[in-house]
This record gives sequence, structure tokens and C-alpha cells, in this order.
Amino acid sequence: MKKSRYSEEQIIGVLKEHQAGIPVSELCRKHGISDATFYNWRSRYGGMEVSDTRRLKGLEEENRKLKKLLAESMLDVATLREALGKKLLRPGSRRAFVNWAMEEKSYSQRRACGLIGLDPKTYRYASRRSDDAGLRARLKALASERRRFGYRRLHILLRREGIALNHKKLFRLYREERLTVRRRGGRKRALGTRAPIALPQGPNQRWSLDFVTDQFVDGRRFRVLVVVDDFTRECLALVVDTSLSGVRVGRELDAIVVARGRPLMIVSDNGTELTSRAVLQWQEDQHVAWHYIAPGKPMQNGFVESLNGRFRDECLNEHLFRSLPAARRIIEEWRIDYNARRPHTSLGGLTPNEFATRSGQDHNENRVQL
Repeated sequence: MKKSRYSEEQIIGVLKEHQAGIPVSELCRKHGISDATFYNWRSRYGGMEVSDTRRLKGLEEENRKLKKLLAESMLDVATLREALGKKLLRPGSRRAFVNWAMEEKSYSQRRACGLIGLDPKTYRYASRRSDDAGLRARLKALASERRRFGYRRLHILLRREGIALNHKKLFRLYREERLTVRRRGGRKRALGTRAPIALPQGPNQRWSLDFVTDQFVDGRRFRVLVVVDDFTRECLALVVDTSLSGVRVGRELDAIVVARGRPLMIVSDNGTELTSRAVLQWQEDQHVAWHYIAPGKPMQNGFVESLNGRFRDECLNEHLFRSLPAARRIIEEWRIDYNARRPHTSLGGLTPNEFATRSGQDHNENRVQL
């Protein structure tokens, strides 16, 4: 609105002259105003003193400020509702919000920063780090190949390729690329202390056996016999079939014995196949000690239970099995990869095959020294 060239004091002075008896036409001619302007003044300021006009002006100014604050607060609430689909906890996401508010909502930089609680200096900070585009691309490629690997195993794979970097930097890139592996489900964990399990001191000293069950896409179920060497952590066999009897278990163990020698002890649970007459006859013929764990205590057979968890997480849960031949092919490929390529954290990042080879070399060196 165009500002009047008359102040409130002058307007009230004109109105008082009219109250003193001067006609409207003469007042309009004297002060150079129209009749309409005079009557507008009288409707607005009639009967008021100068102090009243000042008070009215102050109230109008305060009312204008309150309306502005209310409009800004309503705009801020609407902006936050529109933008805050997720929690903005990191500086990067907050910078993106400030940019969006400035471009889409015409906010000033200071106001947008204040709305989200970001210091303007932090917003204006320009990072001097390299973007590590090549490293990020390779990390994402490895994570897509090994979808159930965390950043520690990915770090080992990168080191094998000659990429040397600090594990803290790798973890930062791993988080920024949103590659975190979600834990599947949950399980009850036993409370209290446990006695540590005795570790074998060489290959073929102790094997562990267990069964894992899964199903085909049509609902039919199949079983997998898992055999692991507790010292080298090698997965010796993953036998897949719809039925695995005690006779079949003995036949598969014979094949493993021919390939790598006879174990001193085998550890298993008390399943019907493993306590059958055929298995008892096999251990007697082979002169192998067989230890059955206590019922309901799977952690007494912890090595094969650990392998079962990795096997289900990285293979069974990642594939759909349409037939028995397809299941055998996929599971055998995973077993070979587990032994030859997959880093094992309890072996210092070595694969089971590498650890078995190194332990064999150390054993030969000790024999030569003796």
C-alpha cells in the first residue's frame, strides 16, 4: 500500500479543524486532499488523539509481526512434514535438506539451516577427500557377489586383490553405500558360562557330522549330510538327497576316507541315522572313535553348527532349488568356494584349503627338525 504523505498527527490536526467548524470543502482545498480522503480519515481516526494513533500503529505493527511469524511457522511445519520421510541424522542428509529447502521453498540459507539444526559453517564445509569411485565400485561388486559377507570378509577379499586400505575407512564406505547385511531372524541364546571345547591339533584328528534340511520350490523336502574337519575347517562333504540312511552315511564316509585318510574321532548328535546299526558297524570296522554329544546340546558340536549357519545363510537362503540335480550342483559349487575362496575369520583370513596346506608344511618342517 502506498504510504500517505500525511502523518497521523497531521491527519488528526485536520480532523480537529473540522470539529472547530471549518467546512469540509474549505479543509480539502486548504490541504490539497479530496473529499473521499477526508471521509476515510474521519472513519479511521475520528475521535482519536495523537497518543491513540501511536498506540494503534504499534498494535498494527505487532499484529503484522505475529502474522508473519505464524505464516513462517506454518510453512516450516509443512516443509518438515514434506521432507522428513526419514530421520536426518548425518551431515550429508542435512545438507541435502538445506539445498532442497533453498531451491524448492525459497528459504534463505540461514533459515533452512536453523530449521534442521545444522550449523551454516557445517553446511558450507567442502570436503577435501577423494570420492574413491573405483574403490566404491569394486566394493559394491564384491558385495553383490557375496551378499551375506560383512565388511571384514570383504576387507580380506580386497586385500587379496592388492587393495590396501584402513579397515575404518572401509567400514565408512561400506556404511555410506548401504551394504550392511541384515541379520535374518533371531534365535535364543544360552545364558551362563560354557567350558571351552578342546581343539584338535592336526587334520583328520576329529570330524563333525550333522544334517541340514531344506525344500524344493514344489514343497518336497531334501536333506544334506554335512561333514567338516574341526582343525582345518574344511567342508569335506555336502551330500544331498531326499533320504540319507545309515548305510548311505557309511558309504559317503568311506569315499572321504579314500580321498584323505581315516579320522581318529567323529562327533555327531544322536540322530537315528547316526545311531543305526550300519553306522555302529562302520565305526567298528574302521576303528574310529565316535562321540555322541549330549541331547539338546548342539554347541558341543559347535564346528559343524557354525558351518551349518554359514551354509544356510549364504547358500540355502539365497537360492531356489527346482530339482535334486540342480540342488546338488549349486551346493557343491558353494562347498568348493567355501574351501578355496571364502576367507575364514577364525583362521586369520585364510581359506580352509590354505590353512590345511600351511599346517601341512609346518608339520613337515617340524619333522625335519626332529
